[in-house]
Amino acid sequence: MFLSSKLKQFIQSLILATVTAVLVLVLPGFSQTVQITPTNPKLGDTISVFIQQPDGNLPPPTVNMDGKTYPSFSLGQNKFRAFLPTTPLDKSGSRQVQVTTNTGTQNLTINLQNRSFPTQSIWLSPDKESLEGTDLEFDTVGAFKQLVTPEKLWNGPFLRPNNGPVSTVYGVRRYYNGEFAEDYYHRGVDYADYNGSPVVAPASGRVALVGLESQGYEIHGNTVGIDHGQGVTSIFMHLNSINVKKGDMVKAGQEIGTVGTTGASTGPHLHWGLYVNGQAVDPVPWRYNGME
Repeated sequence: MFLSSKLKQFIQSLILATVTAVLVLVLPGFSQTVQITPTNPKLGDTISVFIQQPDGNLPPPTVNMDGKTYPSFSLGQNKFRAFLPTTPLDKSGSRQVQVTTNTGTQNLTINLQNRSFPTQSIWLSPDKESLEGTDLEFDTVGAFKQLVTPEKLWNGPFLRPNNGPVSTVYGVRRYYNGEFAEDYYHRGVDYADYNGSPVVAPASGRVALVGLESQGYEIHGNTVGIDHGQGVTSIFMHLNSINVKKGDMVKAGQEIGTVGTTGASTGPHLHWGLYVNGQAVDPVPWRYNGME
């Protein structure tokens, strides 16, 4: 059958694109295969690295990006997954990902795309502006964000933790009382709702942090932290009331507290921050993609 030159060119381009995509995921000479999603990550995304090993007796692989090593966890059937967090403070462009097993190291390249984040001016009252936070809250919250427990406790897409409208999206850069915060970005999503409106767990997990404004949580206010497992944690700030205690196991949709304006807050709202391996990532993809 006769093919036009344009059709031949299209078919050749399609074949080349398909081969290129396979080479990114499967490199000759290695016994394991690697798949990275999303294929076109942007700043703030959580990057998932899936590794299929040929032998169930092999140790879990390790994954490295930008000089940081991230653990992988078994998904069953010799398959492992590691999460690589990205933030608005990262540089966009080419990134090298190294996957290391006892058979060697695979080097893969991803293109981390740029993303535009809005700016916002916040004006704090004199009593809020003078708050510097306490060692207690910074130490306990910092330790909570670094939790990496082996069991995966969530299942499926994350839920919206409050029904109020979104007042501040993830990644916003801010001016506080007219001064730009250089290394700051909004590390979560804010929901503006009435004082006392319910806050629910977006996914199953273990309550690993409960902090009260009265105990010294000057910035965070009344706070709950949930460990979802495998380096994934949620923090809920500025709460009015708290309905759980440290060590409780909670299910997706279970009420854990109510919206308030405790801590460094300009009005009633919920701040939900989602952390992956210690870095605040955009929670929105977790609500729609599930990150299984």
